[in-house]
Amino acid sequence: MATYGYHRTSTKEQHLDRGLLEIRRHCETAHLELTDIFTDQMTGKKFDRPEYQFLKKRIQPGDILIITELDRLGRNKAEILKELQYYKERKVIVRILEIPTTLIDYSSMDNSLASLMMETINNMLVEMYAVLAQAEIEKKEKRQREGIAAKKLRGEWDDYGRPSVMSHDNFAAAYARVEAGEITPTELRRELNMTHATFYRYRNRYMSKKGNL
Repeated sequence: MATYGYHRTSTKEQHLDRGLLEIRRHCETAHLELTDIFTDQMTGKKFDRPEYQFLKKRIQPGDILIITELDRLGRNKAEILKELQYYKERKVIVRILEIPTTLIDYSSMDNSLASLMMETINNMLVEMYAVLAQAEIEKKEKRQREGIAAKKLRGEWDDYGRPSVMSHDNFAAAYARVEAGEITPTELRRELNMTHATFYRYRNRYMSKKGNL
């Protein structure tokens, strides 16, 4: 029987240390010899992560898989439950440190009713945590969409998703020639080699800032 750990962070800027320490501490407390820990630093929306897929190929029936929190496994409820079912069918024991019922071996209980009750409670808790994991990423994506929409309304979309044609300060200096009557807006747009939409997006932001001075 081998014992494996798995930990994931969404970005490379986030540290893996805390999760790895929790897994090692659990192994020490439970007197388990930790065979290896696999880590990924990428989104939990999908499960085609290189280290996780390597873990799935390596893990064998009777082995133990330790995860600190369910959302470290994934963020999609249906996919999380599918992965857990995969391990269950292959007789792999999954321990999720934030869910105490997953740390109990209820399959060896003499009382079949107590074992059934524990399994039912465990399944309910796992599903609840899977729902919370998905809800968290949906909330994060909603905030991102709202942030993008707000940037577009403020004329700051260039700062978010694509390189600016020119700085807004340079545009302001160029547009001063229009206000001075030296050149028409159309002539300036052509001179700056801007599309109609881009030119007026810059102009609208310029006028908005000017009005707030």
